[in-house]
Amino acid sequence: MKVAVLAPICWRTPPRHYGPWEQVASNIAEGLALRGLDVTLFATGDSLTSAKLEYICERPYEEDKTLDPKVWECLHISHLMECADTFDIIHNNYDFLPLTYSRLIKTPMVTTIHGFSSPQIIPVFKKYNDRNYFVSISNSDRCPELEYIATVYNGINVADFTFKEAVGEYLLYFSRIHPDKGTCEAIQIAKRFKMRLIISGFIQDQRYYEERVKPFLNDEIVYVGNSGPKKRDTLLGNAYALLHPINFAEPFGLSVAESMLCGTPVVAFNKGSMPELIAQEKTGFLVGTVDEAVSVLKDVRQIDRKDCRRWAEKNFSQEKMVDDYVAVYRKIVGNIS
Repeated sequence: MKVAVLAPICWRTPPRHYGPWEQVASNIAEGLALRGLDVTLFATGDSLTSAKLEYICERPYEEDKTLDPKVWECLHISHLMECADTFDIIHNNYDFLPLTYSRLIKTPMVTTIHGFSSPQIIPVFKKYNDRNYFVSISNSDRCPELEYIATVYNGINVADFTFKEAVGEYLLYFSRIHPDKGTCEAIQIAKRFKMRLIISGFIQDQRYYEERVKPFLNDEIVYVGNSGPKKRDTLLGNAYALLHPINFAEPFGLSVAESMLCGTPVVAFNKGSMPELIAQEKTGFLVGTVDEAVSVLKDVRQIDRKDCRRWAEKNFSQEKMVDDYVAVYRKIVGNIS
């Protein structure tokens, strides 16, 4: 079977630092290639893959501001669609734009919906309900107006994360700096619990950072920038707990699964997919407020970090994700060879 995996071109695949959609697209492509499938990754020219690589855009447009995102998105997506008939299946990880080609090609398209940036994009998905195979990344992120073929949790390469049995001495916030992600709330929790907080992530909202984060930085509240894979593994593994006080219904949350792979429990606001990712009182705590987060942090030491690792391996590994996607492909095109 010949599979085309379409990744975004906002960042490299896999990303150097931030880029969750690109990371998942990479994990899918690499996992399928390991299974022996004939896989072609459509991504930026500097992407790294053991599959075949096709590209039009040499560099990610977020790293080269001379590139117009709309222009290069059009060129990138059309490049795949113009050779669609050479593939048995297309796996779209590029949101709604590729759907507009789906009635112009014969190759079936699986679209992983990595989240809805706005209700305004739903009409596009609705228009192509009858022509596409939609996959949700959590049960909580399903739109009642759409039809889905499966829910497939994002999968992570377990080997990239080191299990640490020892309980760490600092709290960690590992996410983009944005009100939705609750950076400010993480700072409040850490200050009240009186434990050092390390903040790592891409500054997506500069004003929020300047007004709600930067004024509180000191020796106990430290911002270390946007961390790459090696630093990420170290930060997650050596933390006492990951703080994930989100202010929106998050569709998944890679850092939550990554933290548990390192053995580090997660304290998260009970929104979106968090009840699907976290086993309450076994791999972390689901809370509703800053006060509740502060009150449960003392109980983190009672969690067996091995349980965190086992839970994440069972539910959020690359192998599990690939198994589930191969099952989706089989539903659509029959036996895979």
